[in-house]
Amino acid sequence: MKRRFFTAAVALAFWGPFAKAEPLPKMQETPMFADLVKSGALPPVDKRIPRQPSIVTHFSGSDGPGHSGGQINMLITSARDTRLMTLYGNARLIVYDDQFKLQADILESYDVKDNREFTFHLRAGHRWSDGEPFTTEDFRFFWEDVANDKELSPGGPSVVLLVDGKPPRVEIIDERTIKYSWDAPNPNFIESQAQAAPLFLFRPAHYLKKFHKKYTPVEEIAKSGRGGQGTNWVQIYRRHDVMYNNDNPDLPSLNPWVLKTHPPAQRFVFERNPFYYRIDQNGVQLPYIDRVIFTVAAANLVPAKAGLGEADLQPRYLGMRDYTFLRKSAKSSGVEVRLWQAGSGSQLALYPNLNAKDEVWRKLNQDVRFRRALSLGIDRDELNEVVYAGLAHPSANTIMPRSPLFKPEYATTWATYDPKQANRLLDDIGLTRRNDLGFRVLSDGRQATVIVEHTGEDTEQADALSLIADHWKKIGIKMLFKPQSAENFRLRVFSGEAIMVAYAGFTTAVPTADTNPKEFAPTMQGGLQWSRWGMYVESKGKQGEKCDLQDACQLLDLVHDWAKSPDEAGRRAAWDKILQINMEEVFSIGTVNGILQPIVVSPKLHNVPKEGYWAWDPGGYIGLYKPDTFWLSQ
Repeated sequence: MKRRFFTAAVALAFWGPFAKAEPLPKMQETPMFADLVKSGALPPVDKRIPRQPSIVTHFSGSDGPGHSGGQINMLITSARDTRLMTLYGNARLIVYDDQFKLQADILESYDVKDNREFTFHLRAGHRWSDGEPFTTEDFRFFWEDVANDKELSPGGPSVVLLVDGKPPRVEIIDERTIKYSWDAPNPNFIESQAQAAPLFLFRPAHYLKKFHKKYTPVEEIAKSGRGGQGTNWVQIYRRHDVMYNNDNPDLPSLNPWVLKTHPPAQRFVFERNPFYYRIDQNGVQLPYIDRVIFTVAAANLVPAKAGLGEADLQPRYLGMRDYTFLRKSAKSSGVEVRLWQAGSGSQLALYPNLNAKDEVWRKLNQDVRFRRALSLGIDRDELNEVVYAGLAHPSANTIMPRSPLFKPEYATTWATYDPKQANRLLDDIGLTRRNDLGFRVLSDGRQATVIVEHTGEDTEQADALSLIADHWKKIGIKMLFKPQSAENFRLRVFSGEAIMVAYAGFTTAVPTADTNPKEFAPTMQGGLQWSRWGMYVESKGKQGEKCDLQDACQLLDLVHDWAKSPDEAGRRAAWDKILQINMEEVFSIGTVNGILQPIVVSPKLHNVPKEGYWAWDPGGYIGLYKPDTFWLSQ
C-alpha cells in the first residue's frame, strides 16, 4: 500500500491547498528587509522563499492574516530556555496541525510505502537562514558524518532509526529527494519528525563541516575552541551543532526566528529569518513579527511580571495558583488571561512500584486488587473541588477525549469513589487485621503504611497528596508522602527502593493510531511503575529484571504487534488492547486531568487561540498553533 502526502492534499490542512501549477500570490516585501533589499545585501522576497513555499490559509486564532512588524516580549527563567524557540517555531520536516493530523511542513511532500519505505521531497529553492541552499547534502552529512561517525555518535544511529537492530538504507536520489527504507515496518519514523524534540535528520552541512575533522584539519578546528570549549574536535563540533538547544547564534536555521544573542545573557533577541519558507495567502512572508525578546527572570517573579504587562505573550511558568492574581492584575495592565487545557493523562498520578525491593510491598503492588482498591479509595470529586477549584475532570490516568482512540470507560473504570468496594478488595487480599489505630496490618506484622515519594515543590501537589492520605485512611491504609530531589527520586525508583511514587500522568495524552504506545508498557527505564522491567528491555537484557507479570508482559507483545503492523487498522487494534489492559489492571492510579493552563496575552497580539491544548508533545506548548502567524496591531 502506497500513500503520498502533500501539504495541499487535504482541504483542512493547516497551510491550506496549493499545487505546483497554481500561481503564487503576488509577494509583498517585508518592511524590515526593504533597505537591505534596496542596497543589494538581500535578494527580494520572491527570490528568498522556495519556489513552492508553504502557503498558510488556516489560522488557529480567529483574526486571520495580518501584517509584518513589531516585537513581542516573553519571560524565561534561564539561558537554557533558548530551546523554547525551537518548540515555539515548530519548523519540522513533518508536523502536527491543530487537529493533531500529520502533514508535510519543511518538506514539500513525502511518500510512504508499507511503512517500510519513506521518500522525502524538499522544496526547490529552500534556503537556510544565511541564504545557503537547503538540500539533501544536509541529510547526507548528518547520516554519514554525524549519525555514523564513531567519535560523534559512539552508540551509532538513534534507536528510532533501527528496526530489528538494523539501520535504514539511505539513498540520495537527487538534491531534493532522499529515501529511507527498512526490511520491516518502522511506524515510529514519521512521527519522530513531528515531536517536540524531533529526530533531526539534517544539519547545515556548509557550516558544520568547518568543525568536522573529515573536512577541516583538527589544528584549524582547535582555533574555534576558545572560550573553555577545549581543543578536542568532537567537543568543539558538539558545541556548534545545537539545533535543539538553539544557543549558537552562528548556526544557520530553518526556524521562523533566529537567535542573535550570544549566551550568557539576561536578554536574548530572536529576529525573523529572511529566507523562511512559509507565506500567507496575501503574499506576506512569515513570521509576521519581526523580533521575539526572551528576558530572564526569577521563576517566582514571572507571574507578577506577566500580570503587570511585562510580557506580550507568557505561556510558561504560570499555573492555576496564579490565576486569581493574574485576573486582578489584568484589570489595570490590560493583558488578557486565557485558559488552555493541559495535556496530561493525569495532573497527578500514583505509581505503585511493581519492582519494589521490599518483597511484601512488591507482592501487594503486583496484586491488581490492591491497585484497584487504592484507586477506588480516592474521592476525585472532592480532590477536584478542594485542590483544583473544580476546573479539572476526575479521571484515571489515561488518554484524553481529544484523542480519536478515547473511550469514556477508560476514564471511569476503577476510578470512581467506592470505599466499600475498596475495603472488600483489601479484605479479599487477606489484609483483614487492623491495629488500634484502625490501619491494616501487613502479612509480616507491619502497619500498612505507604510512603509516596515525589519531586513536587509546589503546594498543589502536597495538598493533593494530603487529601488522598485522608481518603486512604478510611480504607485502612496509612499514607505518608516524602519529597525527594529529582536525582534521588530517579535513583530510588530505578533501584526499587521506592514503594510508590507520585508524578505527572501519561504525556502521550492525545495519541492517534500512528503514535508509539511504548509509554503504556514496560519498555523503558523511565516507566515509574515498572522501571526495572523497562531497564531490561532498554538494555536488551543486560540490566534490570525481566518482566514476570503476565498482563504487563502482554503489553510488550502488543507494542511489538503495533510496531510490526503494516496498516492503521492493525495499529489501532493494538492500541485498543493496550488501553483496555491499562484500564483494567490500573498499573498507575490517576486523579484528575484537563487542568487549565493560564496564558497571558497582550490585547495587541492577534491569532493566539482563545482556547487551546497545552502540552509538551504533541504541540510544543504554543508551537501547535504556529506563533509565526501571530501578529501585532499597529
